[in-house]
Amino acid sequence: MTDDPDLRASDADRDRVAAVLSEALATGRLTTVEHADRLDVAYTAKTVGELVPLTRDLPEVSASDVPAAIERQVISSKFSKVVRKGRWVASRHTTLSARFGALIIDLSDAVLPGREITIETSARFSKMIVRVPENAHVIDEGSALFGKRNVTAGSEGDGPLIRLTGSSKFSKVIVTRGKDDWNLH
Repeated sequence: MTDDPDLRASDADRDRVAAVLSEALATGRLTTVEHADRLDVAYTAKTVGELVPLTRDLPEVSASDVPAAIERQVISSKFSKVVRKGRWVASRHTTLSARFGALIIDLSDAVLPGREITIETSARFSKMIVRVPENAHVIDEGSALFGKRNVTAGSEGDGPLIRLTGSSKFSKVIVTRGKDDWNLH
C-alpha cells in the first residue's frame, strides 16, 4: 500500500488487509469477533488511511506467506452428506465435489477472503446446495447435463462477487439466499 492515507483504497488493498486478518485469525492473534469486525471495516474502507489501523498490531503477510487455505480448498462428499455452515473461512477458489451424495455449503456466515471468490462445482449423481450472503452478486458460468442448475441468487448488491463455474451431470445444483428448502435449521 502507498504512504498517502488520503488515496482511495483499491480492492487489491482490501484483499491484502483481509489476508493479514485471516492469517491472524488462523494463528490465534485475533478472535473470531475481532476478525469479523476488522474485516467489515476493511471492506467498507474508502481510503488507504482507514486500512492502516486494522493491521498495525499484526505481523505483515507477504503474498508468498498467504496460507494455501485462503487461496484454494476442496470440499467433497462421496456416498454421504456433508454440511459446512456457521463461521468458517472460505477460500478465494473453492472446489465443491459431490459424488452420489449431498453437499450443502452455507456462505452466509462464512469469512470470505476477498471481494471475489470462485466456486467450482463438480456434481455427479448428487445434490449440491450453496447458500450465499444476502448482498452477494452471483454469476453462474457452469453447465448441466441431464441435471438442473438453479441459481436464483443474482443481485445488484454491494457485497462479494461469487463466480460459479463447473458442471453437474445427473445432479441438481442450487444456489440460494434462503434456507427453507434444506436442512440447516
